[in-house]
Amino acid sequence: MSLFWRVFLLNAAVLSGATALLVLSPATVSTPVLPAEGLILVAGLAAMLVANALLLRIGFLPLRRLTRAMTTIDLLRPGSRPPVAGHGGIADLIKAFNAMLDRLEIERATSNARALSAQEAERRRIARELHDEVGQSLTAVLLEMRRVSDEAPEAVATALHQVQETTRDSLDEIRRIARRLRPGVLEELGLASALKSLTAEVRGGAARCRIDGELPELGEEVELVIYRVAQESITNAVRHAQAARIDLSVRVERSAVRLRIRDDGVGIGDAAEGAGIRGMRERALLAGAVLAVEPAPEGGTEVRLDVPIQNGSGR
Repeated sequence: MSLFWRVFLLNAAVLSGATALLVLSPATVSTPVLPAEGLILVAGLAAMLVANALLLRIGFLPLRRLTRAMTTIDLLRPGSRPPVAGHGGIADLIKAFNAMLDRLEIERATSNARALSAQEAERRRIARELHDEVGQSLTAVLLEMRRVSDEAPEAVATALHQVQETTRDSLDEIRRIARRLRPGVLEELGLASALKSLTAEVRGGAARCRIDGELPELGEEVELVIYRVAQESITNAVRHAQAARIDLSVRVERSAVRLRIRDDGVGIGDAAEGAGIRGMRERALLAGAVLAVEPAPEGGTEVRLDVPIQNGSGR
């Protein structure tokens, strides 16, 4: 039954009930209308309006639920669907909306996969250029400055030595940036070693890593998702939350690998909808994982990533 006929029949039921009540009741209407009769008419009209409002509210309740779902749905948190309820056109409308969400989630996942793949390729290219071109150029500069300082007067040699130290620090920083852009340790030694290396890079020993259980074969893309989420979480904790302590833990269960990063910083604040966290959510979708970024119980921020394991192995 279409929405038009549902509304029409609801109103018809109210009017028919009011007409039947008027016919069967002993009430009469005089000319001019007496005060008591006017009160009866007003009461009858109010009763009709209330009955009509209640019936329409019940009839349009599925539409209210659909409206609420439209305003709160988030494609970065897939799976949420309004229940199919109602009759006729309302149920068809909810089904069409759910089907549209399915298509949007598939299209978004596909486009995100292409975009993140292109991003990783660009990271590898930049890291390779930093290492092969800039790194080698600075190394050549260091060697040349060492040769010149050996032949220069003592005052000039001292100044050149200071420049050498500055250049060497710059070379170390470039190599560190290259490693962050292209995690070679992830490809060569695996996820566990990459996560330990990631926490070891935090200055002052502020980050600790604990891995409970042996990590299964998750696949290159899934391991990269876990690594990038951990990397972004640690970067946010150090740069934005001014955290003095960061705890990274990985627990292997029968059905999932659970990553937890907790810090004692100032909290997420307005960064809850920042580009970094949205990027983590998009990466989590690629692995079919569930990501949560919430305030930690003792203060600071806790990032939770649950990556499902299919058939007891990896993806």
